[in-house]
Amino acid sequence: MIDYESFRQFADSWGLLYLTVVFVIVVLFVFRPGSKKTYDELSRLPLKDDDHVQ
Repeated sequence: MIDYESFRQFADSWGLLYLTVVFVIVVLFVFRPGSKKTYDELSRLPLKDDDHVQ
């Protein structure tokens, strides 16, 4: 059984490394070449007028 101190030590070392790697991957994915058009369209989506009025 894993006690609290062992889990805390694991989370402080490998957990931090894992989250850092995931963050870097997400940032690289968002700022990849060719994604500007997609994110520009998505940023205007909340301001777009709907044709369907209920």
